[in-house]
Order: sequence, then C-alpha cells, then structure tokens
Amino acid sequence: MDVLAIAKLSTTIAETGNKQEVALTMLKKQQDMQNSMATQILDTIAPPPPMPNLPAHLGNKINTTA
Repeated sequence: MDVLAIAKLSTTIAETGNKQEVALTMLKKQQDMQNSMATQILDTIAPPPPMPNLPAHLGNKINTTA
C-alpha cells in the first residue's frame, strides 16, 4: 500500500471520530435544553381550582365494576 493512502485513511478515521463526538455532545446539549424548557412549561401550569359546589368525597374513588 501507498504510505500516503495509509496516512489519508488514518486522518479520515480520526476526523470521523471527532465529528461523531461533536455530534453526540451537541445532541446531549439539545436534550438538556429541551428538558429544561419542558420543566419550565410544566412548572407554569397552575393546578385547577377545586369545585366549590361539590362534596369533598367526590372524585376520590374509581368504580371499576361498572
């Protein structure tokens, strides 16, 4: 084999490895950002106000035999 071909192949393999590492790092950062944004959105959702006209015991049990 030609020495230059071996050097070129080695360089190509090294560059591919670096590109994959960068892509993986960017993917992890994007996932962290999405996780953070989703957490912020969920934190802004207020719980629904209780229904004032209904007794407190309603909605505590589910009838699974009906």
